Amino acid sequence: MSQNKRLLLQGNEACVMGALRAGMTFFAGYPITPSSEIAEISSIELPKVGGRFIQMEDEIASMAAVIGASLTGQKAMTATSGPGFSLKQENIGYAAIAEVPCVIASIMRMGPSTGLPTSPAQGDIMQARWGTHGDHPAICICPTSVAEMYELTITAFNYAEKYRTPVILSTDEVIAHMREGVEIKDDYEIVNRKQPAPGDTSYQPYADVDGDGVPPLAPFGAGYRYHVTGLAHGDDGFPVGPGAKNDIMLRRICAKVEDHADEIAIYETQFTEDAELLFVAAGSVARAAMAVVKRLRAEGVKAGLFIPKTLWPFPATAYKACLENVKQVIVPELNLGQMVLEVERITGGKCPVSHVGKVTGELFSTEEIYDFAMAVNK
Repeated sequence: MSQNKRLLLQGNEACVMGALRAGMTFFAGYPITPSSEIAEISSIELPKVGGRFIQMEDEIASMAAVIGASLTGQKAMTATSGPGFSLKQENIGYAAIAEVPCVIASIMRMGPSTGLPTSPAQGDIMQARWGTHGDHPAICICPTSVAEMYELTITAFNYAEKYRTPVILSTDEVIAHMREGVEIKDDYEIVNRKQPAPGDTSYQPYADVDGDGVPPLAPFGAGYRYHVTGLAHGDDGFPVGPGAKNDIMLRRICAKVEDHADEIAIYETQFTEDAELLFVAAGSVARAAMAVVKRLRAEGVKAGLFIPKTLWPFPATAYKACLENVKQVIVPELNLGQMVLEVERITGGKCPVSHVGKVTGELFSTEEIYDFAMAVNK
């Protein structure tokens, strides 16, 4: 990981290298295809930097271990896929309400249930937002390349620390397992969580002292005694019943992400300045869509591409700015219709939105997307 060194990396390998660059010192997980390399490589690399790796007995236990490690001041991560992601949801909800910073890498595969364990899919987009119950904040980042697996893993840790919340890093099996050249740089900003002033005897773990919605978090064992619970709680961390305190707590933990949605948003645009036909695609599908856009441009069609790299919160402001001339939006994705629901909501009827889904466990060919575009754009 020397400065400005270019390496040939697998996506999952780049994820671990990014996590280490961000300061990961703890990993707990349970092996599951196609995310297992993240755990395997972490088990080798973490001891080299004084970190700890543990394989737990199942997915929910690994999520619990990550929460516990983070509360002691560690930057902690786990990794899983489809069914394992479902099993983690109860403790992801715990991390959300207890405001515990951590990163969950979820490498999407074909489902439901065990489905096609080694085949690409994008069926966990809605699970990343609403998998755990109740109102809660959600940040989900989706890389489209191996280089982005490195860079956006760093971003995931930074967001977790900055907003004191669990962050999901989710892409499909193809990005996780392909190999590409990655330039490893040493100039990335690294964010660490806010902590109370030393000796602050008035410290309360959920008091919004700075007015930004994000309370400081003191590590367990550093001399601050406080309570953590999955129940509704007040500034002191102790449970409260129904009423105003629960309302204040829940609105704050949601608002700290929602109010900073534009700041959190990561996206890429290609040929959107004059686009009349706009594709919206993420992960490996964005790469196929880009080839189609270039082909259509060569044929005189004003096509463009919007790539959301934060699936949640969706980059709504940036997306709306692309719609000025658009007459048709097409959303290709490896499911039967998930991201398209958010695209339709934000488009708000300004133009038609069409969906093309694929659930064979195979990638889109550029010809499939092209043929669909030609059929709806007559």
